[in-house]
Amino acid sequence: MSGMKTLLLLLLLAGVFAVPVTADETKRAAAQSCFSDPTTMASDLSARVGASQLKQRQAELRGKRLGLVVNQSSRLGHCHLVDVIAELGLQVTVIFTPEHGFRGDADAGAAVADSRDQHSGVPIYSLYGAQKAPDAAQLAQVDLLLFDLQDVGTRFYTYLSTLHYVMQAAANAKIPLWLLDRPNPNGRWLDGPLLQPEFSSFVGLHPIPLLHGMTLGELALMIKGEGWISNSKALTLIVLPIANYRRDLPYDLPVPPSPNLPNRQAVAWYPTLALFEGTTVSVGRGTAWPFQLAGHPLLLENSASWVVTPVTTPGAALNPPWRDTPIGAEDYRTELPRHGLMVEVWLAWHKRFKAKGLTLIDKPAFFDKLAGTDQLRQQLDQQQNAAQIRQSWQQGLASFAQRRAPYLLYP
Repeated sequence: MSGMKTLLLLLLLAGVFAVPVTADETKRAAAQSCFSDPTTMASDLSARVGASQLKQRQAELRGKRLGLVVNQSSRLGHCHLVDVIAELGLQVTVIFTPEHGFRGDADAGAAVADSRDQHSGVPIYSLYGAQKAPDAAQLAQVDLLLFDLQDVGTRFYTYLSTLHYVMQAAANAKIPLWLLDRPNPNGRWLDGPLLQPEFSSFVGLHPIPLLHGMTLGELALMIKGEGWISNSKALTLIVLPIANYRRDLPYDLPVPPSPNLPNRQAVAWYPTLALFEGTTVSVGRGTAWPFQLAGHPLLLENSASWVVTPVTTPGAALNPPWRDTPIGAEDYRTELPRHGLMVEVWLAWHKRFKAKGLTLIDKPAFFDKLAGTDQLRQQLDQQQNAAQIRQSWQQGLASFAQRRAPYLLYP
């Protein structure tokens, strides 16, 4: 593709994505192929995401009608995957998006309407809300699906559930699925309770730990291999792996995967703090530090407490807990968790509420769905200590480690 054509394409797409294309980026992109800037991954710049292999595999995609499962995180260097496909001269007929939408700017839990790319005319279908999987009519326009989303390695992060439903739809329609793999920024951790079947929901579909230590590519192989979707043998699944990747490498996401995970701190604390979504404690939605604090008016009793006020934040938190109310907060902006799940944080808050005769977990059904079990809530109520709670997970974690072993792609 000529430099002028690339420039025009990027100008057309500039208003579509959550990460805007600046003038400098447009000039750089006009002179640079999507495949000449592979420094999208781990901190030593040696790892390359699965999308970087598309140029070598383009002959297999030529002439096929492609459906993309993407959002704002689906990037190769300075290019969105739509740019990558255009540079390769391939055809996109349908785009599917997960929670938070194509631009990644919809509030958590907010319904995302179907739309259409105003420039190319390609329809964009939401897979969050009433429709969780591509339907037969949509897939009739597709010969092959490409799935490229940045995950954060936590069972209740819904991009994994979207993967499950896309795999099921692809198996039913006998359409091949290529998964373009990306690092798990919490990949070093295997921690937490396994999901029990009776607590299965869209925030947890599989019998895996809260922190599973796998990439979406590895999980796709496991979903197919373990028969967690029906008719799994009918699915042709190809994972384009991350080159030169280790799951223990530190990794900063080049693009926020969702509105309330803006940086490394938020991603690292998300597995622990997200369980407070089932309580009266704020996790910083509606502030400048989502998932980097835990706050409640109770902490205002401590005059040294950090005081914040959650407010309506379009695209991130329309109605955050304690909206327009000053709360005292614990600050997690500078330290990283010592464990994958900081049980000590949950215990400290439970003790604080119990001392005041107050109920911490005011949405027990949702708390249990996030935890994948009601055992954790009961352990907190019984005032078990952190060592006891962690010990209760060990047998399940050991069993899962053996079960996942055949599907691991990275050391």
